[in-house]
Amino acid sequence: MPRGQRRERGGGGGQQLVLSRFFGAAGSGGEQGPARQTASELGTKRRTSTESNEPCEKKTKARQITLEDICNPLKTQDKKEPQKCEKPRICLQTLDRLREFCSDSDQQCKRVQEDSFREKESVILEKCPSIIGRSSELKNPLQSWDTSPKVAQKAIQPTTGEVIFDSFRDCASRLELESRVLRLQPVEIILPSSLSDQSEKLINSITSMRLRDDRIRIERMENHHFEYSHAFELVTDFYAKEVADTTDPQKLSVILSLDKPVISSLAAVIAYLKEFNLEKMLYNPSNFKRLSSETEYMTINGTTMKNLEILQNQTDMKTKGSLLWVLDHTKTSFGRRRLKKWVTQPLMKSSEINARLDAVSEILLSESSVFGQIRNLLCKLPDIERGLCSVFHKKCSTQEFFLIVSTLSRLDLEIQALVPVIHSHVKTPLLQNALLEIPELLSPVKHYLKILNEEAAKTGDKTQLFKDLTDFPVIRKRKEEIQDVLSKIQLHLPDIRKQIKNPSAEYVTVSGQEFLVEVKNCHKSSVPADWVMVSSTKAVSRFHSPFIIENYRHLNQLREQLVLDCSAEWLSFLDHFSEHYHPVSKAIGHLATIDCLFSLAQVAKQGDYCRPTVQDNSRQIIIKNGRHPVIDVLLGEQDQYVPNTTNLSGNGERVMIITGPNMGGKSSYIKQVALITVMAQIGSYVPAEESTIGIVDGIFTRMGAADNIYKGRSTFMEELTDTAEIIKKATSRSLVILDELGRGTSTHDGIAIAYATLEHFIRDVESLTLFVTHYPSVCELEKVYPEKVGNYHMAFLVNEEESAEQKGCEDEENPEFITFLYQITKGVSARSYGLNVAKLADIPEEILKTAAHKSKELETIVNMKRKKLKSFAEVWKIKDSQELQKWKSMCEPEDERKDSF
Repeated sequence: MPRGQRRERGGGGGQQLVLSRFFGAAGSGGEQGPARQTASELGTKRRTSTESNEPCEKKTKARQITLEDICNPLKTQDKKEPQKCEKPRICLQTLDRLREFCSDSDQQCKRVQEDSFREKESVILEKCPSIIGRSSELKNPLQSWDTSPKVAQKAIQPTTGEVIFDSFRDCASRLELESRVLRLQPVEIILPSSLSDQSEKLINSITSMRLRDDRIRIERMENHHFEYSHAFELVTDFYAKEVADTTDPQKLSVILSLDKPVISSLAAVIAYLKEFNLEKMLYNPSNFKRLSSETEYMTINGTTMKNLEILQNQTDMKTKGSLLWVLDHTKTSFGRRRLKKWVTQPLMKSSEINARLDAVSEILLSESSVFGQIRNLLCKLPDIERGLCSVFHKKCSTQEFFLIVSTLSRLDLEIQALVPVIHSHVKTPLLQNALLEIPELLSPVKHYLKILNEEAAKTGDKTQLFKDLTDFPVIRKRKEEIQDVLSKIQLHLPDIRKQIKNPSAEYVTVSGQEFLVEVKNCHKSSVPADWVMVSSTKAVSRFHSPFIIENYRHLNQLREQLVLDCSAEWLSFLDHFSEHYHPVSKAIGHLATIDCLFSLAQVAKQGDYCRPTVQDNSRQIIIKNGRHPVIDVLLGEQDQYVPNTTNLSGNGERVMIITGPNMGGKSSYIKQVALITVMAQIGSYVPAEESTIGIVDGIFTRMGAADNIYKGRSTFMEELTDTAEIIKKATSRSLVILDELGRGTSTHDGIAIAYATLEHFIRDVESLTLFVTHYPSVCELEKVYPEKVGNYHMAFLVNEEESAEQKGCEDEENPEFITFLYQITKGVSARSYGLNVAKLADIPEEILKTAAHKSKELETIVNMKRKKLKSFAEVWKIKDSQELQKWKSMCEPEDERKDSF
């Protein structure tokens, strides 16, 4: 089927169905035709029609669920129904409709999958660079709530030899795929020739964010490279025939045990890498690593990485201003790459976290000089990880090989000399084991260094590269043949002297021509007629005799053959060295780990950092006087960041509803809590006085307000898409952060969605939650769940004197002057003081005065309505006519004053 038709059936149509919930046609009634039915209803209808062999049009028309229905469920009920105790029922029905929206979105994914996801997905090259192979989104719908297409990817980093694979289910928004691309930061993505519209939009969105010189390169391959039948045949042939030592059934079983989409990606990667002779890195499938492991690493999706600015800031997309920038004090390139992995993959096991913390503590507190010596070893090291990979692929020069081998040999000797001190002064297992294993792993390197001629290696002369030719018989034989020819030519010199009657004649070399015989032009008559003149000047002429011509030609042939033999022996020498690739690579990995631990120790020295207490079986985040790690560094010592305390507990208050004025520090506070949690599970000290962290299995965030043109989603659609994803993925052990949910639509709809969503997390998910809002109605959840929910606000001061002075000067309303205290405080903030932010943003004074007057007017109206409702409630309770008359006499003067007003 043509791609355009697929898009019409499953892609664009499906998207319109989802959007129709929120942007229904004006004046649309309650009953809608088939074109307006939801995706889930269409899916059910299609299946039922197929089973009964009846046309779809004969089924009952389904009513469209609009956003108004979600937020105002009472309107869909019978208007004659009594309105008693409506609020709990409103919340429950609103949440049910929000769930239905999420469920329908997933059903929508199913339709898109059935109709337009018949595609192969990708191959990605990481920043160093690397290649990712993205496999097919399988046409295999599941009959479950989270039905979604299955996507696989294969990531290759040619410069370090790292091979990563992953397979996962994704929905139409492609959030999972986006998260992995952002984590890997590829420089090249290999894609099939055709993709679904959703995937194309994601790829365009990601590539458009890069600068012109840092764009991700897109490489297209034919679809058949990603088809499973072709992929299976190519992969089995590659590992059974082309790769040595993989006829072992166990190694083949490793490949065949991979998911089908992964095998499809692997086939595309193999075909691509063969073009550059880099397929060798795929020879050992046991070294393949899975990118995501929910049991091993904390879940941090792409949205969270962007919102928390973990790898790069959101202003100019640079590393400065990110969490990685704060933690990165590494001395080596391979250590920096290892730290980046640590930052994007916080640990989930307290034993591993505490092992890192123990090592950091020992480096931080130890007075032994051994740690200073070890750190000095790391300084000014070349990128031996990349260099080793180029050796493995036989792409390195003699200069690079000598640099790598000499560096590794030096490290071996220097660490070997420290072994006694390491035994006595290094106590933590992580540090001690890594340091003691390095000399053993690097021990074979010294042998290769002894073989090489240093001067020849530095000049790139392979013919003189090897000192001892005992292990290189081909080179030795060729050199002996060359020496025989040279001896013959030298023995021919006496004959030449006799023929030209010059006993002092010698061979000369001019312009690269060797064994020339110079004869003065006045003596040219003595030169035999069969000699060949090569060159001449006004004074002399230069000749080759027939013997020299024959032997010189043979000599050049031998020399050319020697170069070829030396190149072949050089490649064989590199192959022999590559047998030690994995132990040497492991040693470099140990060095990278040590570099990261020293970097984290340096972070702990920055200021008032503490060692967090990490616990496995507790759901809590307790932080005493914590600070935002990035802002704290950016402000420096002059403008200190105001610390704040957090106390979330799964068995107690696990939800904080945070209100307060704009620009008051709410977003910085919630990011601070998340970043401290990430740092703790990385194994780093945290910026706080005390900290106790229960293991968090994932951090999910919904922040900011921006549309996504490339994905065709409005600001509010982006907001709800992220929220729906969090609802699906969050667990009771997750940290959920929702910043101003519901602000992208009308006030009533926004309050309804915010209220219902938060109640869902309180009652059903039971996750630790930070909820920032400007809706006072949401704060009423504290009364419903007093033990689980707490209301907080960012403290501030209203400068009443300045406000009074300004009011005294003019009768017009003016914005209040407020001072931010940036301190989290118990209670609800009644106002947001948005006009104060408008003043800070230099909005013209006339507009501010008009806005202040309008704000006061609206506030007066609302207060009046509240007062009337309160009065009505009071009069409703009056049962005596005398009391009613008394109430009326009390209210009449006040009503008259209001009328005159």
